[in-house]
Amino acid sequence: MTDRITSAFGPFSSAREVAAGHDLTGWTAVITGAATGIGIETARALAERGCEIVIAVRKPDLGAAAAEEIGQTATGPRPRVEALDLASLASVRAFAERWGRRPLHLLINNAGVMACPLGYTEDALEMQIGTNHFGHYLLSVLLAPSLMDGAQAKGGPVRLVALSSIAHRRAGVNFDDPNYLKRPYDKWESYGQSKTANALFAVGFHNRFKRHGVTANAVMPGGIMTPLQRHLPREEMIGMGWMDEDGNLAQGFKTPEQGASTSVWAALGAELEGVGGHYLEDCAQALPASEAPRMRGVEPYALDPILADRLWALSQSATGA
Repeated sequence: MTDRITSAFGPFSSAREVAAGHDLTGWTAVITGAATGIGIETARALAERGCEIVIAVRKPDLGAAAAEEIGQTATGPRPRVEALDLASLASVRAFAERWGRRPLHLLINNAGVMACPLGYTEDALEMQIGTNHFGHYLLSVLLAPSLMDGAQAKGGPVRLVALSSIAHRRAGVNFDDPNYLKRPYDKWESYGQSKTANALFAVGFHNRFKRHGVTANAVMPGGIMTPLQRHLPREEMIGMGWMDEDGNLAQGFKTPEQGASTSVWAALGAELEGVGGHYLEDCAQALPASEAPRMRGVEPYALDPILADRLWALSQSATGA
């Protein structure tokens, strides 16, 4: 990849390092799931540069605690908390209705669930793709006018960041049965499907809204131990090599602040101004999986514009957006 986009940062750069030097006074960012893990570190790094942060979370009490913590070092407005349950399309619509047409400069689709038992959202969507993709799809489409207003007010492109994962390499999107109504459920296949959907969504959103001043990229944050692992028994994580018997994490795992760095680069990096439809990792454009080291790289099916259009049509049907 001779034209690969890179930056001065690397796998273990911190979110603060990536955000340093940026003046985000007057900017507003909505970050889903920003109460814990890499979400709170993403929010903190942006807030310390003057950005107004809106923490969109399912549990407002956790959001309030995060807002209090972030507010201690924020240089701009005090972070705000808004209730948002991505497993409820009604909750997503209510959030968007409350938001109205306030200009928005960054939408970071950070929240997610991983490897949970088979379950369904209140809209009869399988829980992982329902939360990780369909909920974020509806949120993004409903907030698109505010992003366009933000671009006009800023006088330049604004950005959407979709959190994906190396797990996308486990599975593409099964368009015949995305909700596991007929096929046997596999929690890792389901998670992989949802993360491929996140990457394809960034392609589809970018292609539709770039002419309106809104760009979109997908991000692989890396291996980080956060509440995302809540459904995984310790024994399973040891068996996968994520940690040893004493709980020491495997080499290559990042801290939450390091894991947030690529999200912040996707949101602010000058190298990405006006650029979208990519899958980013370690503060750079990912190599194709066939050229990348183990546990790195992106599969071609996760960036296929034809599959992205097919997913967009499926998402319109599933959400009514």
